[in-house]
Amino acid sequence: MQGSQIRKLLANLQRSETVLHVGVALLVGLASGAGVWLFKFLIELFHKLSFESLAPALSSIAPWMVALVPATGGILVGLISRYLVGQERHHGVAGIMEAVALAGGRLRYTRIPAKAVASALSIGSGASVGPEDPSVQIGANIGSMFGQWLRLSDERMRSLVAAGAASGIAAAFNAPIAGVFFALEIILGEITSNSMGVIVLASVISAVFTQATSGTQPAFAVPSYALNSAWELLFYLGLGFLAGPVSALYIRLLYRIHELYDNFRSLPRWLQTGLTGLLVGGVGIFLPQIFGVGYETIEAVLNNHSPGILVLLALMIAKLVLTPISLAGGFMGGVFAPSLFIGAMLGGAFGEMAAWLFPGLEINPPAFAMVGMAAVLAGAVHTPLTAIILLFEMTNDYHIILPLMFSVVVSLLISQRLQGESVYTLSLLRKGIRLDRGRDLEILETLTAGEIMRPAETLPASTTLAEAAEFFQHSRHHGAPVLDDEGHLLGVFTIQDLEQVDPSEWNNRVILDVCSRHLIVAFPDETAGAVLDRMGSYDVGRIPVVSREDPQHLLGLVRRADLVRAYSLALNRRAVMRHKAHQIRLDATTHPGVRVREVQIQSGAACENKRIREIAWPQDCILSTLRRGRRVFIPHGDTVLRAGDVLVAVVEGDAGSLLEQLCSPQIRT
Repeated sequence: MQGSQIRKLLANLQRSETVLHVGVALLVGLASGAGVWLFKFLIELFHKLSFESLAPALSSIAPWMVALVPATGGILVGLISRYLVGQERHHGVAGIMEAVALAGGRLRYTRIPAKAVASALSIGSGASVGPEDPSVQIGANIGSMFGQWLRLSDERMRSLVAAGAASGIAAAFNAPIAGVFFALEIILGEITSNSMGVIVLASVISAVFTQATSGTQPAFAVPSYALNSAWELLFYLGLGFLAGPVSALYIRLLYRIHELYDNFRSLPRWLQTGLTGLLVGGVGIFLPQIFGVGYETIEAVLNNHSPGILVLLALMIAKLVLTPISLAGGFMGGVFAPSLFIGAMLGGAFGEMAAWLFPGLEINPPAFAMVGMAAVLAGAVHTPLTAIILLFEMTNDYHIILPLMFSVVVSLLISQRLQGESVYTLSLLRKGIRLDRGRDLEILETLTAGEIMRPAETLPASTTLAEAAEFFQHSRHHGAPVLDDEGHLLGVFTIQDLEQVDPSEWNNRVILDVCSRHLIVAFPDETAGAVLDRMGSYDVGRIPVVSREDPQHLLGLVRRADLVRAYSLALNRRAVMRHKAHQIRLDATTHPGVRVREVQIQSGAACENKRIREIAWPQDCILSTLRRGRRVFIPHGDTVLRAGDVLVAVVEGDAGSLLEQLCSPQIRT
């Protein structure tokens, strides 16, 4: 076959793959729209059963018995989670981000019907969670399902998962543009020409289906808004300064309360979720607006039907605490819509206070509620474009854009300063997964200066050059930070500085006279790669690490030797990441009832220092990979297991616990 014919054949194949990709994107958008529509129907059904049938019957017995409604829902959700969903590595969107970054977009789509029912039951029975995470999961799992069925490449499967996520947001909020930005900012983390087209196409098709079945009206009906005075921008600035810390607190509470609940994991899941529902129901007796998503309360505030400043603040605090409690306790749902509720209550209270203090400015409190929604959302999820576009599409009010952008940016900057990770990336980081632009970071980007720095041996500013020379001789260092009497960093003194002074003057001069006062510093949250680049650019052998809040507060020192050590540490971390990626891929392809377990071999274990073929492994256990230091490989019969090795195995039934017993030191042969 001639070269021109081969090129023509390849071009035809490429065009056919592109056509297939576009066709599948259409199906993903349509199926996601239908799936989210059905999910909303289930929420409404469970809500009617819970609060229009069960709640009145219980309230007729005693008013406090309404607390049993979310408790009953919690028991049912716990049973569904235990027997139909199983254990998950990450909750919601974080799991999708992990699969896109490490497993080529492979998700366990067979679980999504049970998860959707459990999420609808959670929201319908009053748990303080939102519908957007389940909606995103529905769309993303549909995209992954089509990609796995058609055996598409990892890149195309990632784009289909992102397209499904965009479709989920488009259907959940009737906001197709925000869905596109959500997929690009959160799921992929980058804009590429190959993925952009299918994401937009799927999102539009999903929105068209949603509008055809549910109408074209925006998510919230709000009155028209106008910026009465430029002075109002100062108040929106103040709202941004409040929304940032609230967002950071929301992120921290989500994981602090989750850690607290880890102490009660011995309880049956249904009992744990039921007790959590009882707690939510107890608060709901006094603040029934916190039940479920709370869109009715948001719309009331946006239409100037406020219950008052104190009630708004009480609702904000309750939602801020009960959402983490609901999720940690086992309910299924999202953190997206609760952040909108928190922002609306914060903005509404702030707007009412500003209107009361400055009546002459004709301040419109509902406008602050609208802006507060986006400001808290951006601060919590770290997606400013999604927050801005989402609020615009949900309200169809362009006049709010200017103050909206102002508050969103301020909130985002403050939230990032107080809490560097978002509600999604913090979940991944706590599992040792650090992502950037939706991908696993480069080697030295996985470590920070704070992780690799060492305690610094310092010199007082009054040290003579002779004393400094003796210090260098004994310590074998070539430089040291210089501090004043109060411990403030003044400069760095090096051997080169010493050699520039005649030795006859060493006893008469102090290091402050000759040390370098032009400091090249690093901050603890900067990456090791950034520190290496800075050291190379300025040709320095050491960089002080200082606090961002106080640049004169010395935290440690990074030397070139530390960067070499960091590279070795990063290689080990990369091996762990590859091991996790294999585990995620394997987990996505196993059948219900079959689990993927990761077990570390302890010193003194029954299998230590034995060949694999010499060990009586559980019957329903298949070893997949073994990680030893930086190496990840497939073990064979002659592989000798050592303490510290990490095995990944596919297990069924009781094989998982038997495997852990073999790898623990309690059992010896």
